[in-house]
Amino acid sequence: MDQLLNDFSPGLFFMQAIILFILIVLMRKFAWKPILESLDSREEGIKSALDAAEEAKKELQNLQSDNERILNEARAQRDAILKDARELKENMIAEATTEAKTASDKIVAQAKSTIEGEKKAALAELKNSVADLSVEIAEKVVRQELSSNKKQLELVESMLADVAVN
Repeated sequence: MDQLLNDFSPGLFFMQAIILFILIVLMRKFAWKPILESLDSREEGIKSALDAAEEAKKELQNLQSDNERILNEARAQRDAILKDARELKENMIAEATTEAKTASDKIVAQAKSTIEGEKKAALAELKNSVADLSVEIAEKVVRQELSSNKKQLELVESMLADVAVN
């Protein structure tokens, strides 16, 4: 350390101090100011980015709540549409059932009417057939009974007796 004190030169010391001072002034004027401005602008950029992120977060929350509201409305509309569709289906089924029942009742009534008409026609035909058959049988019986003159005279007399009695 003694040697350092012996080699010490005050002129060199002042010159180095002046150069250091000039260097500090130049650095302050040309380097520190732009560096500080750059740091300040970067800090402002970070603050604005954080603010923008916060705004985006709030907007996202608003959008999510709007989406949830819209989704709930869509669900409600879907439920209403499904309810209307079910009611329409039930009404169509009921209407078709009613129409089918009416048509079947009409067909049954027509069938009954047709059956009744055919029954009456069959009975009339049967009566005619029975009457024809009865006449044929009576004719055959009368022919057989009236084959002789004696039987014819007896029949005439019995008929006259019946007529006279009445």
